[in-house]
Amino acid sequence: MTTRILIADDQEDIRSGFRLILDSQPDMTVVGEAADGERAVTLARELRPDVVLADIRMPRLDGLEVTRLLAPETRVVVVTTFDLDEYVHTALRNGACGFLLKRSGPALLIEGVRAAMAGDTLISPQITVRLLSRLTQAGPVARPAPHPLTDRELDIVRLVARGFTNAEIGAELFISAGTAKTHIANVQAKLGARNRVGIAAWAWEHGVAKAGAGAEGD
Repeated sequence: MTTRILIADDQEDIRSGFRLILDSQPDMTVVGEAADGERAVTLARELRPDVVLADIRMPRLDGLEVTRLLAPETRVVVVTTFDLDEYVHTALRNGACGFLLKRSGPALLIEGVRAAMAGDTLISPQITVRLLSRLTQAGPVARPAPHPLTDRELDIVRLVARGFTNAEIGAELFISAGTAKTHIANVQAKLGARNRVGIAAWAWEHGVAKAGAGAEGD
């Protein structure tokens, strides 16, 4: 199946660049472009794309409002230059399936679309690490608490807490990206976490992850 994508960004060169990247994938096609938020919502309801890539700062309606209006019926991935904590929290609260920085590069953009289609939530690693490291700055890290995770799942959790993507987790642990995704889904179910951020937050809060730590086993 081909993933149908709508790009919403007020900069034409950004839209063109994203189109080139996504249309180069055999399983993706860009079905429309919008230069403002209102047009993005209108086109999304007319074209019914599988995924909408939405910039935050757009005329008429910003990407956060576009996300609120379209999610969860439409998968929305926010792709922006601005990684302010407030934007990240609002986007996820409004139902975004991902939050990517434009400087993260083509590979992460493609992975973000695929993650959204798979029901996953991908956040740029730079953002994840920054947000979660602040949990340790706000106060003492709790002692490791009892948990239902296997040693392999703990390895996965440590890497999620460091902002690794599924592909990077697979390379680090010598498993496929698909196997990493399955482990993450199992961890989410065991911990009651809604997404990767929830997993990483649990790791930092319970002393399972440390800033700058590797993925050493128990």
